[in-house]
Amino acid sequence: MSWSSDPHADSHHSNDQLPPELRPSLELRPSLELRHPHELQHFAGLTLSFDDETGSALAPGRRWSTFNDVERGCRGPDPRPDWVIEDAAAVDTELGVLKTGKEADVFLLERATTEASCLLAAKRYRSSEHRQFHRSSVYTEGRTTRRSRDARALETGSTFGRTVAAAQWAGAEWAALRLLYAEGLPVPYPVQIDGTELLLEFIPDADDPAGVTAAPRLQQASVPTGAAGSELLWDWWHQTRDVLVSFARLGLAHGDLSPYNVLAAGRRLVVIDVPQIVDTVSNPRGAELLARDCTTMARWFVGRGLPVEPDDLVATVLAELR
Repeated sequence: MSWSSDPHADSHHSNDQLPPELRPSLELRPSLELRHPHELQHFAGLTLSFDDETGSALAPGRRWSTFNDVERGCRGPDPRPDWVIEDAAAVDTELGVLKTGKEADVFLLERATTEASCLLAAKRYRSSEHRQFHRSSVYTEGRTTRRSRDARALETGSTFGRTVAAAQWAGAEWAALRLLYAEGLPVPYPVQIDGTELLLEFIPDADDPAGVTAAPRLQQASVPTGAAGSELLWDWWHQTRDVLVSFARLGLAHGDLSPYNVLAAGRRLVVIDVPQIVDTVSNPRGAELLARDCTTMARWFVGRGLPVEPDDLVATVLAELR
């Protein structure tokens, strides 16, 4: 099997081109309010100000959409959802912080024209001077780095090496999301990648009529009492089993699947945080990591009172490995 995490590679894939790989909860800070794009303030502490062709500058926290500026392989797979805005005149406005982490920060972005708008999750892998990568080398076994200079830098952990690492993790997550989405797995639609920033479908909380509050992590999701709660848990359990079986049939393991990187959008579960995704053939510990994913998820359901057996789930999923 082979894979490529290079977003500049050909955008078409086959089942033989497997990629390498947000424990975050996408929770919008309650103090933030969405406003008309022209009234939006800069909440995230970053300056995103770009000049247009006439020389007039956008306000801090706003920038022109780069969707049509990036290469084809850096844009989401076809067919694109209707809500994706491709207009070159669209403006991105930063609305607030969704999640901060050791490797990447996630921001809420509105991409809008005068006629349409959509919310996006902007995941930005941190610059070398503000970041420490803690992804274990167990996830990268079986991967290769084409450029010898990059490989040496990764080994030495130099500033340049950390920069290379950020780009590789971003590229790996992009490639993984494109493949998983195309295969029908419940992941956010990957809109675009530009450098170390990924723009992803924003997954809203099903209980928020305005659709501006992010879905909670499964770990934090509310479960009703009684029969309604039991029915919801069984629904989530079947979705979880189906996701793990699908990973196995693709010859992949999430590698870090837990209730902390699964979003609960009402009855629908959405898997996030996939840069460490593992090819179970090229990685000698691939099957072990897949089994760990199964055990971790099954134990959460056991803890919520479902009579399921973690070992049975492991056996069912590993039997689907190709």
